[in-house]
Amino acid sequence: MSDFANSLTMSASGLRAQAMRLRLTSENIANTDTPGYHRKMVPFETKTDPRTNVTTVSTGRVNLDRSDLQQIHDPSNPLADEAGNFDGSNVDIIIEIADAREAQRSYDANLKMFDQTRKMSASLLELLRR
Repeated sequence: MSDFANSLTMSASGLRAQAMRLRLTSENIANTDTPGYHRKMVPFETKTDPRTNVTTVSTGRVNLDRSDLQQIHDPSNPLADEAGNFDGSNVDIIIEIADAREAQRSYDANLKMFDQTRKMSASLLELLRR
């Protein structure tokens, strides 16, 4: 496999991983006010193909954040206990926005690398045709 193809493979794996991270961040933001919702997180794992020696990134299993849920006092809520409290979510909107921004920048960097590799490959082919 050529260096161009290896580079495209690496950047495409980064695009897929960051897209998954953005999807989960969006789900977390959408469920900020859902009672009992646990924040979703995804770990990244690197894998090296022994045949090509190309290292790619992939996502692991989606994990739920098991930190304590926020206690909300609202006696009029049908989910409230006798003290008027119920479990909210453990999603912190500030953390989610920061994660989304980081994932978006990483996605953009991988996209730029993919595009630059594609352009270099096209330029090389054009030179070889002359």
